[in-house]
Amino acid sequence: MAWRMKGQWLKNCSCDAGCPCDFNRAPTRQVCEGMVGMNILEGQYEDIPLSGLKWALTYKWPGPLHEGNGTIQSFIDVNADHQQRQALLQILSGQAGGGFFSILQMIVTKVEAPQFVSIDFEFDLKQRRARMSIEHVLETMTEPIKNPVTGEEHRIQVCMPEGFEYKLAEIGNAVVNRGIGTLKYDWPNGHSSLAEVDHTQDGVA
Repeated sequence: MAWRMKGQWLKNCSCDAGCPCDFNRAPTRQVCEGMVGMNILEGQYEDIPLSGLKWALTYKWPGPLHEGNGTIQSFIDVNADHQQRQALLQILSGQAGGGFFSILQMIVTKVEAPQFVSIDFEFDLKQRRARMSIEHVLETMTEPIKNPVTGEEHRIQVCMPEGFEYKLAEIGNAVVNRGIGTLKYDWPNGHSSLAEVDHTQDGVA
């Protein structure tokens, strides 16, 4: 199936700033917990429009992601109609292809029931600030990393020319990163990736 999701990408997790997964390393605290979400600015699944919709995943791995045994739960914008919901579930499950989502399918062993919810999402890539919240599910907020001596904002980018999640990301501090739904976690001041991405059935464009 031909599909595309171009838009704003936020991933906040339990690791220290500088996601170890990007460097093929084990999670900072062994376990990997957190969320990833997207605001689709332009998108479609075959002839089904996806522009203007949002989605999120909460996740947990008991160790390095490549060892598998992960658990995920998907959350789809309540504004999506039936066709759009099914299209997004096909993409997020990896059944429609796409590098990042196909890899998720291989390293996840438990999938919790999806939910269709209201998703609040604010995103400012230049300022390295973002916020996503889903009532009774998750709350997360990203701010710039601060210099511990001067208190000034500290800017870091991760460039991955062959990345399957993003090619270039701004790194921030997830001052709040809390899961209060089926997957529960609470990791303040952890890693945050902010990026503009263009995902397709063939991977990141």
